[in-house]
Amino acid sequence: MKFLVSADTDIGISKQTNQDSLCVRVAEIPDGQILMAILCDGMGGLAKGELASATVIRAFSDWFERELPWQVGRMELPDLARRWNEIIVQLNGRILEHARRLRTSMGTTFTGLLAINNRFMYVHVGDSRFYKITRDLAQVTEDQTVVSRDVRRGVLSEQDAKTDPRRNVLLQCVGAMATVVPEAGYGIVDEETVFMLCSDGLYHELTPAEIFESLNPARMRDKASLQRSARRLIDTAKKRNEKDNISVIAVKAL
Repeated sequence: MKFLVSADTDIGISKQTNQDSLCVRVAEIPDGQILMAILCDGMGGLAKGELASATVIRAFSDWFERELPWQVGRMELPDLARRWNEIIVQLNGRILEHARRLRTSMGTTFTGLLAINNRFMYVHVGDSRFYKITRDLAQVTEDQTVVSRDVRRGVLSEQDAKTDPRRNVLLQCVGAMATVVPEAGYGIVDEETVFMLCSDGLYHELTPAEIFESLNPARMRDKASLQRSARRLIDTAKKRNEKDNISVIAVKAL
């Protein structure tokens, strides 16, 4: 299995800093490629959110370089997911302690994808999203927000959730709470599949139909078309007055 990848981020129309951080790493193996894609949406005053998200990205980039070569072939995806969980828990404590020393608060979401051969795993904390696009669009992760929890419980409608003032209140994130429990899952990498990771700045102003239409796997013939389509989604969100940072990682499996 091989991959086409596009990663793009935009400060948006009103923020002074871009607190989103992205990481895409690809390694060659005898029967294809290993892909790691991670998106973190930081939060905190001044540059604190940027520090939190960048700290997480650096840690996982180091894991890819230093640990993964020894773990491929020795560990199954559930083992690797547990290792990611350990790293996230360690980072949560480190960022939380740093924030306490500064007498401030900071944190970041985490949405990560690891694909090896024809299998993938994802690990998720917060309200960034991971989508799988084949003949339709499937949101793989659940938003870990107060509003999304209320929708799942049936006490709030999806329509009301779009304008609820608690829309951005997270149930958990990395670095801002005493404990963090990442969500993990697994699946098959089919040819002609597009995966998308994005921050909430993208999906708040776009419909599922618009995302599918832009990243329909049948139309993503090369890296350039993938990049143009992802950028078009970002520009559309900005035109609709999205005020947050906006980030997208799009991956097509070949």
